[in-house]
Amino acid sequence: MDSAHLPEAWRDLYLMLGTSSAALIGLLFVASTLHVREIVSVEMFKVRVQNTMLVMVGTLIQATAILTPQPLRLLGAELLVLSLWGLWFPLSLVYKAARMSAVARGGFSFYRGAFFTTGYLVGIAGAIALVVGADWGLYLVTVSYTHSLVAGVWNAWMMMLGIGRGEEKRKR
Repeated sequence: MDSAHLPEAWRDLYLMLGTSSAALIGLLFVASTLHVREIVSVEMFKVRVQNTMLVMVGTLIQATAILTPQPLRLLGAELLVLSLWGLWFPLSLVYKAARMSAVARGGFSFYRGAFFTTGYLVGIAGAIALVVGADWGLYLVTVSYTHSLVAGVWNAWMMMLGIGRGEEKRKR
């Protein structure tokens, strides 16, 4: 594949992924708005909602970069910056959670943090491959992107379950 046209071959896939990201951002925003009182009352929920929202925005930016006609190496550099930026979220969240009691973590799982981190490491490897001109790096980037979507949905679901449990306890 010609490196200048590589993203064109992925157009339909990234149109679908970018649309999925935008839809998930909207759903997370609505769910967060409906439960804003519960979210602001638990520090870990605030951090998790913020990080999940930023992860979803990062995937939308990633789709935009891939759909923008540009040289493969430049795309790789952009995706590397995005992946390094995204890696900060799970690492900072794990650090904060490690310093809290289990109750204060609001259901945060270190396994979920490791899952997020792994996805970003795959994305970094794919971006580096693109920077050096290896077309196959886009496969790793796509695995990382999909991984971020799954992790974001998983994290949002777990937060809503935690909020729901808190609401049930208050009703009793």
